[in-house]
Amino acid sequence: MNTIPNRQVICETLLEMAQHDKDIMVLASDSRGSAAMAPFAKAYPDQFVEVGIAEQNIVGISAGLAHSGKKPFVTSPACFLSMRSIEQIKVDVAYSGTNVKLVGISGGVSYGALGMSHHSVQDLAVARAIPGLAVMMPADRHETKKMTEALVAYEGGVYVRIGRNPVEDAYVSDDYDFQIGKAVTMREGTDVTIIAAGETVRVALDAHEALQEAGVSCRILNMHTIKPLDEEAIVKAARETGYLITVEEHSVLGGLGAAVAEVVVQHSPVPMRIIGIADEPAIAGKTAEVFRHYGISSDNLKRVALEMLGQQEQK
Repeated sequence: MNTIPNRQVICETLLEMAQHDKDIMVLASDSRGSAAMAPFAKAYPDQFVEVGIAEQNIVGISAGLAHSGKKPFVTSPACFLSMRSIEQIKVDVAYSGTNVKLVGISGGVSYGALGMSHHSVQDLAVARAIPGLAVMMPADRHETKKMTEALVAYEGGVYVRIGRNPVEDAYVSDDYDFQIGKAVTMREGTDVTIIAAGETVRVALDAHEALQEAGVSCRILNMHTIKPLDEEAIVKAARETGYLITVEEHSVLGGLGAAVAEVVVQHSPVPMRIIGIADEPAIAGKTAEVFRHYGISSDNLKRVALEMLGQQEQK
């Protein structure tokens, strides 16, 4: 069982890369502990900036550092970074074309019992609507490492959302080809496709196994980059499998499902279902409890897939 949260992997990867790249900077908003960045602050105090609880300032400062040739990584709770700082993200990062990596930690419903004020289930919708801002979510510790390495080399503004707790591995190792903007086909299939991102990739993989036992061939796409979206992979899946299901730790409005639907409706209309947080203040509880409540589970994905295929069989 994996015991390493993705936030720790980001720190470890940046620690390693900062040995050879002194332009890498990490900024925290009184969040070095929750971001697991204390080791980086200790090892590279000249490459670490503590801003305090001032999320709007941290984005402006990071933009200034980027203009000076630095490679800043902002680490701040996703619920505050994506909402309180959105004007600075829009203007100082995206519109100004600065090379800032915005890492929203404890995203989605990671804060669980703290409720709507600390949930970030609208962040993908907001971020992907901003021109010049890429949006990403790694599936597990292996992909987090690959993504972090890619982000250091990537030129431009990016919003990355990660969870708080360790997640079960989706990959066996990090020995695979990771490309920003290119979906990963985790499992092949011909009857239906499940498209997931972030921590729901593991849920989708579990659903694949359950559907396989039921005799259903299910394709799994890991859409780790929400923007720029891999439209080619989506259209291919729609044409080859005929049915699409998206699953995300986000509102059903404006997130991964909406992004996929925008592509499908214009290029290859097929029956589709969007699984995620309902348009309401998400319930308070542990991540697993919230997931079950909203049907973000392998059992529900299996049920939805069989229902869709059953409709096909009745025609």
